[in-house]
Amino acid sequence: MMSTVDLVVPVKHLGAAKSRLRGAADQGIGDAGAHARLALALAHDTVAAVRAATRVRRLLVISSDPVVAAEFGAVGVEVVPDGPIPGLNPAYERGAALLRDGDPVTAIGALQADLPALRPAELDDAIAAALALFGGGRVGRAFSSDAEGTGTTLLLAAGGTALDPRFGEGSARRHEESGASPLRGGWPGLRRDVDTADDLRDAADLGLGVHTRCVLMPSAGC
Repeated sequence: MMSTVDLVVPVKHLGAAKSRLRGAADQGIGDAGAHARLALALAHDTVAAVRAATRVRRLLVISSDPVVAAEFGAVGVEVVPDGPIPGLNPAYERGAALLRDGDPVTAIGALQADLPALRPAELDDAIAAALALFGGGRVGRAFSSDAEGTGTTLLLAAGGTALDPRFGEGSARRHEESGASPLRGGWPGLRRDVDTADDLRDAADLGLGVHTRCVLMPSAGC
Protein backbone atom coordinates (compact mmCIF):
# COMPACT_ATOMS: atom_id res chain seq x y z
CA MET A 1 0.00 0.00 0.00
CA MET A 2 1.24 3.49 -0.82
CA SER A 3 2.61 5.23 2.29
CA THR A 4 2.95 8.84 1.08
CA VAL A 5 0.92 11.50 -0.71
CA ASP A 6 1.60 14.55 -2.84
CA LEU A 7 0.08 17.78 -1.50
CA VAL A 8 -1.03 21.06 -3.03
CA VAL A 9 -1.24 24.25 -0.95
CA PRO A 10 -2.70 27.38 -2.61
CA VAL A 11 -1.66 30.79 -1.28
CA LYS A 12 -3.65 33.90 -2.23
CA HIS A 13 -2.17 37.25 -3.11
CA LEU A 14 -1.05 38.52 0.27
CA GLY A 15 -2.97 41.78 0.03
CA ALA A 16 -6.24 39.93 -0.50
CA ALA A 17 -5.66 37.05 1.91
CA LYS A 18 -7.19 36.78 5.37
CA SER A 19 -9.18 40.03 5.30
CA ARG A 20 -10.84 39.28 8.65
CA LEU A 21 -7.40 39.23 10.28
CA ARG A 22 -6.54 42.77 9.24
CA GLY A 23 -5.15 44.58 12.28
CA ALA A 24 -4.24 41.38 14.13
CA ALA A 25 -0.54 41.94 13.51
CA ASP A 26 -0.39 45.60 14.60
CA GLN A 27 -2.82 46.14 17.48
CA GLY A 28 -5.76 47.00 15.24
CA ILE A 29 -4.06 49.59 13.02
CA GLY A 30 -4.58 47.54 9.89
CA ASP A 31 -1.39 48.47 8.06
CA ALA A 32 -1.24 46.67 4.71
CA GLY A 33 2.39 45.68 5.13
CA ALA A 34 1.84 44.19 8.58
CA HIS A 35 -1.16 42.28 7.31
CA ALA A 36 0.78 40.87 4.37
CA ARG A 37 3.58 39.75 6.69
CA LEU A 38 1.06 37.90 8.86
CA ALA A 39 -0.61 36.19 5.89
CA LEU A 40 2.79 35.11 4.60
CA ALA A 41 3.84 33.86 8.04
CA LEU A 42 0.74 31.68 8.33
CA ALA A 43 1.62 30.08 4.99
CA HIS A 44 5.29 29.71 5.95
CA ASP A 45 4.44 27.82 9.13
CA THR A 46 2.00 25.58 7.28
CA VAL A 47 4.56 24.80 4.59
CA ALA A 48 7.29 24.18 7.17
CA ALA A 49 5.12 21.55 8.85
CA VAL A 50 4.36 19.91 5.50
CA ARG A 51 8.05 19.76 4.60
CA ALA A 52 8.86 18.13 7.93
CA ALA A 53 6.12 15.50 7.57
CA THR A 54 7.43 12.09 6.57
CA ARG A 55 4.31 11.06 4.65
CA VAL A 56 4.42 13.94 2.16
CA ARG A 57 6.48 13.04 -0.88
CA ARG A 58 5.94 16.19 -2.97
CA LEU A 59 4.65 19.65 -2.09
CA LEU A 60 3.31 22.06 -4.69
CA VAL A 61 2.38 25.65 -3.78
CA ILE A 62 -0.04 27.44 -6.12
CA SER A 63 0.35 31.22 -6.05
CA SER A 64 0.66 34.13 -8.45
CA ASP A 65 1.91 36.46 -5.73
CA PRO A 66 5.55 37.28 -6.59
CA VAL A 67 6.51 37.63 -2.92
CA VAL A 68 5.08 34.18 -2.13
CA ALA A 69 6.85 32.68 -5.15
CA ALA A 70 10.16 34.27 -4.17
CA GLU A 71 9.91 33.36 -0.47
CA PHE A 72 9.09 29.71 -1.03
CA GLY A 73 11.30 29.31 -4.07
CA ALA A 74 14.23 30.52 -1.96
CA VAL A 75 13.80 27.57 0.42
CA GLY A 76 13.35 25.01 -2.34
CA VAL A 77 9.56 24.76 -2.48
CA GLU A 78 8.00 24.19 -5.90
CA VAL A 79 5.68 27.10 -6.80
CA VAL A 80 3.49 27.52 -9.89
CA PRO A 81 1.10 30.38 -10.66
CA ASP A 82 -2.67 30.21 -10.58
CA GLY A 83 -4.43 29.10 -13.72
CA PRO A 84 -6.90 31.13 -15.79
CA ILE A 85 -9.86 30.40 -13.49
CA PRO A 86 -9.72 32.30 -10.18
CA GLY A 87 -10.67 30.87 -6.82
CA LEU A 88 -9.58 28.33 -4.24
CA ASN A 89 -11.15 25.22 -5.76
CA PRO A 90 -9.75 25.91 -9.25
CA ALA A 91 -6.32 26.34 -7.63
CA TYR A 92 -6.66 22.95 -5.99
CA GLU A 93 -7.82 21.41 -9.27
CA ARG A 94 -4.83 22.91 -11.07
CA GLY A 95 -2.45 21.57 -8.45
CA ALA A 96 -4.06 18.13 -8.51
CA ALA A 97 -3.72 17.96 -12.29
CA LEU A 98 -0.04 18.92 -12.12
CA LEU A 99 0.67 16.37 -9.41
CA ARG A 100 -1.08 13.63 -11.36
CA ASP A 101 0.85 14.61 -14.49
CA GLY A 102 3.96 13.70 -12.55
CA ASP A 103 2.51 10.43 -11.22
CA PRO A 104 -0.95 9.38 -12.46
CA VAL A 105 -1.49 6.84 -9.67
CA THR A 106 -0.28 8.86 -6.69
CA ALA A 107 -2.50 9.68 -3.75
CA ILE A 108 -2.92 13.44 -3.60
CA GLY A 109 -4.15 15.99 -1.10
CA ALA A 110 -5.33 19.57 -0.69
CA LEU A 111 -4.24 21.47 2.41
CA GLN A 112 -5.26 24.92 3.57
CA ALA A 113 -2.44 27.47 3.97
CA ASP A 114 -3.53 28.98 7.29
CA LEU A 115 -2.51 26.35 9.84
CA PRO A 116 0.20 28.05 11.96
CA ALA A 117 -0.09 25.52 14.80
CA LEU A 118 0.13 22.45 12.54
CA ARG A 119 2.53 19.76 13.73
CA PRO A 120 4.19 17.40 11.22
CA ALA A 121 3.15 14.39 13.30
CA GLU A 122 -0.50 15.42 13.09
CA LEU A 123 -0.33 15.64 9.33
CA ASP A 124 1.43 12.28 9.15
CA ASP A 125 -1.23 10.68 11.35
CA ALA A 126 -4.09 12.11 9.28
CA ILE A 127 -2.49 10.95 6.04
CA ALA A 128 -1.91 7.48 7.51
CA ALA A 129 -5.55 7.28 8.58
CA ALA A 130 -6.71 8.23 5.08
CA LEU A 131 -4.35 5.79 3.38
CA ALA A 132 -5.62 3.00 5.63
CA LEU A 133 -9.17 3.76 4.48
CA PHE A 134 -8.05 3.83 0.86
CA GLY A 135 -6.31 0.48 1.30
CA GLY A 136 -9.64 -1.13 2.11
CA GLY A 137 -10.90 -0.16 -1.32
CA ARG A 138 -14.26 1.18 -0.14
CA VAL A 139 -13.25 4.81 0.29
CA GLY A 140 -11.57 6.95 -2.36
CA ARG A 141 -11.51 10.33 -0.62
CA ALA A 142 -11.19 11.48 2.99
CA PHE A 143 -11.07 14.82 4.77
CA SER A 144 -10.29 16.51 8.07
CA SER A 145 -12.83 19.09 9.17
CA ASP A 146 -11.85 22.28 10.95
CA ALA A 147 -12.19 22.87 14.69
CA GLU A 148 -15.80 24.00 14.28
CA GLY A 149 -16.68 20.93 12.22
CA THR A 150 -18.08 22.94 9.31
CA GLY A 151 -15.05 23.68 7.15
CA THR A 152 -12.27 21.52 5.74
CA THR A 153 -8.53 21.82 6.33
CA LEU A 154 -7.30 18.70 4.50
CA LEU A 155 -8.78 16.68 1.65
CA LEU A 156 -7.11 13.52 0.34
CA ALA A 157 -7.82 11.31 -2.68
CA ALA A 158 -6.56 7.81 -3.41
CA GLY A 159 -4.60 7.05 -6.54
CA GLY A 160 -6.93 7.00 -9.54
CA THR A 161 -9.60 9.03 -7.71
CA ALA A 162 -10.38 12.65 -8.56
CA LEU A 163 -9.69 15.14 -5.78
CA ASP A 164 -13.03 16.94 -6.36
CA PRO A 165 -12.39 19.84 -3.94
CA ARG A 166 -15.44 21.60 -2.53
CA PHE A 167 -13.82 24.11 -0.20
CA GLY A 168 -15.70 27.17 1.03
CA GLU A 169 -18.46 27.76 3.55
CA GLY A 170 -19.96 24.47 4.72
CA SER A 171 -17.31 22.43 2.92
CA ALA A 172 -17.26 19.60 5.47
CA ARG A 173 -20.87 18.80 4.68
CA ARG A 174 -20.30 19.13 0.94
CA HIS A 175 -17.24 16.89 1.02
CA GLU A 176 -19.07 14.23 3.00
CA GLU A 177 -22.12 14.42 0.73
CA SER A 178 -19.82 13.94 -2.26
CA GLY A 179 -18.57 10.66 -0.82
CA ALA A 180 -15.48 11.70 1.13
CA SER A 181 -15.06 10.02 4.50
CA PRO A 182 -14.47 12.24 7.57
CA LEU A 183 -11.27 11.51 9.48
CA ARG A 184 -11.89 11.21 13.21
CA GLY A 185 -8.50 11.94 14.79
CA GLY A 186 -7.94 14.81 17.21
CA TRP A 187 -5.09 16.72 15.52
CA PRO A 188 -5.83 20.17 17.02
CA GLY A 189 -3.19 21.96 14.98
CA LEU A 190 -4.45 20.45 11.73
CA ARG A 191 -8.01 21.46 12.58
CA ARG A 192 -7.19 25.03 13.71
CA ASP A 193 -7.28 27.11 10.57
CA VAL A 194 -7.10 30.85 11.14
CA ASP A 195 -9.67 33.24 9.72
CA THR A 196 -10.35 35.56 12.67
CA ALA A 197 -8.53 37.07 15.64
CA ASP A 198 -10.24 34.52 17.90
CA ASP A 199 -8.91 31.70 15.71
CA LEU A 200 -5.44 33.19 15.95
CA ARG A 201 -5.66 33.27 19.75
CA ASP A 202 -6.74 29.62 19.76
CA ALA A 203 -3.81 28.73 17.52
CA ALA A 204 -1.48 30.62 19.88
CA ASP A 205 -2.78 28.52 22.76
CA LEU A 206 -1.80 25.41 20.79
CA GLY A 207 1.62 26.84 19.95
CA LEU A 208 2.36 28.93 16.89
CA GLY A 209 5.06 28.20 14.38
CA VAL A 210 8.11 30.42 14.45
CA HIS A 211 7.13 32.63 11.50
CA THR A 212 3.74 33.62 12.89
CA ARG A 213 5.13 33.99 16.39
CA CYS A 214 7.81 36.39 15.16
CA VAL A 215 5.30 38.54 13.29
CA LEU A 216 3.04 38.81 16.33
CA MET A 217 5.87 39.17 18.88
CA PRO A 218 8.81 40.80 17.05
CA SER A 219 10.45 41.73 20.33
CA ALA A 220 10.81 38.07 21.29
CA GLY A 221 14.29 37.80 19.80
CA CYS A 222 13.24 36.76 16.28
